[in-house]
Amino acid sequence: MFENLTERLGTVFESLTRRGALNESHVTEALREVRVALLEADVALSVVKDFVAQVKEKAIGEDVVKSVTPGQMVIKIVNDHLVELLGGETQDLELRAAPPVPVLIVGLQGSGKTTSAAKIGLRLKTQEKKKVLLASLDVYRPAAQKQLRVLGEQTEIQTLPIIEGQMPVDIAKRAMQAGSLGGYDVIMLDTAGRLHVDEALMAEVTAIRDAVNPAEILLVADSLTGQDAVNVAKSFKDAVGVTGIMLTRTDGDARGGAALSMRAVTGCPIKLLGTGEKLDEIEVFHPDRIASRILGMGDIVGLVEKAKETLEEEDAEKLEKKILKGQFDLNDLASQLRQMRRMGGMEGLMGMLPGIGKAKRQIAEANIDTKLLMRQEAIISSMTPTERIKVKVLNSSRKRRIAAGSGVTIQDVNRLLKQYKQMAGMMKKVGKLGRRGKKGPGAQDLQNLLPPQGGGFPR
Repeated sequence: MFENLTERLGTVFESLTRRGALNESHVTEALREVRVALLEADVALSVVKDFVAQVKEKAIGEDVVKSVTPGQMVIKIVNDHLVELLGGETQDLELRAAPPVPVLIVGLQGSGKTTSAAKIGLRLKTQEKKKVLLASLDVYRPAAQKQLRVLGEQTEIQTLPIIEGQMPVDIAKRAMQAGSLGGYDVIMLDTAGRLHVDEALMAEVTAIRDAVNPAEILLVADSLTGQDAVNVAKSFKDAVGVTGIMLTRTDGDARGGAALSMRAVTGCPIKLLGTGEKLDEIEVFHPDRIASRILGMGDIVGLVEKAKETLEEEDAEKLEKKILKGQFDLNDLASQLRQMRRMGGMEGLMGMLPGIGKAKRQIAEANIDTKLLMRQEAIISSMTPTERIKVKVLNSSRKRRIAAGSGVTIQDVNRLLKQYKQMAGMMKKVGKLGRRGKKGPGAQDLQNLLPPQGGGFPR
């Protein structure tokens, strides 16, 4: 998300920071480029005008012009205004009410409501230890209720039994009764959608809202529809009083205009992001972290949180002990490849690291994607247990067998082994540093461990 905007803004700010001093014309020229970048990212024109005007007012002030690093000061001003534009503070789901707490999921057909209901339910179950009940109120779309039941089975979350012929308001009331009797904390009510906003849709959603008095009315909107998503959000906000927004398909949205326009146009906070097709690919929307990502500053806090969610603590401890002994075999490399894939692959990780715009492009050109990680795992899986531990036994005939078994070429096997040898060498150096009694390698130590420029990644 925001890839195009990040690249454009990176170029603008790079030219600003190269200048020793700034005058008003420099700032005006840079902000003209910022304006174009935002419009190309499909941000609403009214939002762009206000944003640029506010930044300009601050950026041509005396404090900036006389600053030791005026370019950096302008970037800080843009960052602060981006955070404000995106909503200021992080706002999670509002669930502070007597259980069972009803959460109403609304939106147009095809926006991903049903999957989002299951994603949110899984997040509440795993991270907040809530007992969740999923209930489908969609009696119009064929198999909609069965779809939610299947998702419930996949996430091991209870779903409300289906009663044929029951209408949405009655299903909602039955869900609340079942929630009270079953001791549930949260009831996720997945409403029906339409292909477009109409009176019948709004009347039904309003009737359900009045029947259950939800603590949260969450609009699910497809970020790929850009300004249409913003218009839909405004319609739902005016008609039923939406309290928050979840943007879906953000992994496929390179522009991000919907996210940047949504809060300013509707007044509704974005609370959650759907970041992929898997049921655990959901994130809380943090305005400050998103602003940092847009400006190429990364999101280290988000990266650490993602690592904690995906890394197995026991596996991490085992690997640490092996590294301190200077040991690192192909089983360990396979484990690292799996963890990287769970964290969104190289592209997902790169978006969270600061100052890697150019490196990200190089990695994209090198085609280091999730499929490559899976191919590398397949190569290791085609090896015998002995071969994974004792790499030296891998002769030409063994490599041919491994290549055939994993559906790759011998060159692919050799590239993986070269990557492994570089990592194993690096791990041995880390182990030596640990055995010398140091608390851990410093920045210069780590720099010395890195492979030469252009090495490390197979092409």
